[in-house]
Amino acid sequence: MSGGIPAAINTKLTKENLMTIDQMTVASGDRDPWLTRYYFTRAAFSLLWVAAALTTGRQSLPVAAALLIIYPAWDAAANYVDAAREGGLAGNRSQALNVAVSAVTTAAVIVALTMSMNSVLGVFGLWAIFSGLLQLGIAVRRWRTSGGQWSMILSGGQSAVAGAFFIAQAQMPEPPSIANIAGYAGLGAFYFLVSAVWLGVTQMRRR
Repeated sequence: MSGGIPAAINTKLTKENLMTIDQMTVASGDRDPWLTRYYFTRAAFSLLWVAAALTTGRQSLPVAAALLIIYPAWDAAANYVDAAREGGLAGNRSQALNVAVSAVTTAAVIVALTMSMNSVLGVFGLWAIFSGLLQLGIAVRRWRTSGGQWSMILSGGQSAVAGAFFIAQAQMPEPPSIANIAGYAGLGAFYFLVSAVWLGVTQMRRR
């Protein structure tokens, strides 16, 4: 008996490897349509939020306050749904942390609104840093199985940079407005849209 792997075992291993590759391909094929819809939905929400913030939000303080609370709350809900599609929060720690961070941010924004807009911007700055880094980590994890993740990596990195800028702005004597955050939300919408289009084109080419 030779020291090499017997032919029967080698054939079995080859078949198992092919099955693993097939399963990864199927999983990617199932995941990409969901991610396309998910990214389009997130882009659409952010664009609508920006439009509301720059119009009614700039004219009405109660509307602005509601929009500032809704934004991180929506992010928590969206990440929860995304994690559920990936097997649940227990198996997706980055998304679970993102849900928790956004939920805590929602509560913190409510408290900060009773203080000043500088405090609100500071809260958004911390949130942008943490959620951006977590988004970057999720995109890196998905890199091998889904397309369009380079855009999500850029989005996560720029979110962290924007967060640091928000914190610096919050220290200024001049009070900020919801328009300061609208630019950040608009940039996020752009990156979600790019990822959605990229995935959509990739699926069309596969067909």
